[in-house]
Amino acid sequence: MEFYKYQGTGNDFVMVDNRDLQFPKDKSIIEKLCDRRFGIGADGLILLENDENYDFKMVYYNSDGGESTMCGNGGRCLVAFAFFLDIFEDKCKFIAIDGEHEAEIHNGIIKLKMIDVDTISNDGNDTVLNTGSPHYVKYVEDLVNYNVFAKGNEIRNSENYHEKGINVNFVEKINDDEIFVRTYERGVEDETYSCGTGVTASALTFLQKNNLISVKVKTLGGDLKVYAEKDENSFHNIWLEGPAKQVFKGKIDLI
Repeated sequence: MEFYKYQGTGNDFVMVDNRDLQFPKDKSIIEKLCDRRFGIGADGLILLENDENYDFKMVYYNSDGGESTMCGNGGRCLVAFAFFLDIFEDKCKFIAIDGEHEAEIHNGIIKLKMIDVDTISNDGNDTVLNTGSPHYVKYVEDLVNYNVFAKGNEIRNSENYHEKGINVNFVEKINDDEIFVRTYERGVEDETYSCGTGVTASALTFLQKNNLISVKVKTLGGDLKVYAEKDENSFHNIWLEGPAKQVFKGKIDLI
């Protein structure tokens, strides 16, 4: 099988052009391909497929082999991949598990429109919202030294969230228009260098607190930016912006 490896702010994915629908959607195969010792190594695997109503379709799997909810950085990487395949010129529309998305690409920077967020809930002093995937957002201090794996794993497997799982984001304010975010991702069951839907969720909570329309976000893998329009307790016209790059291509046996 021919594959491509992409990364968006350190969040890395195996990309497969599956417009001929030949890829075997087998959990154990996907898990093996994503394994960093016995496979290619990635946080997830993404299939690019045809859809009669859109430029293309996104099918996303976590590194554990299970099909998952929306992945923001994966979506941005898929847009870069579709651009590489000459599927569109500078703007596109695609369909994913959470619905329709628009995107633009300019000089390697991808702007991806995320789904509207109608509800932001509180869990004690923390926040829960869905940006295409479910997210828990907790503000902390000294995030660079924070034990993201231990605390993220604890919240993800807590009584309220263990059944379906939840992604857990830890946020520290850098200045009035910039935050630092680290994320523990379900399905990967570890901290990743960046999480697009997590960055979006974290940014929205910051925009809500500070009445802003955009915020810069630092992650372990690089810098992103989130734009949004607020209407009471909901957000619309949400865009996630940042780089996505092809790392390498290759061929691998699926057996």
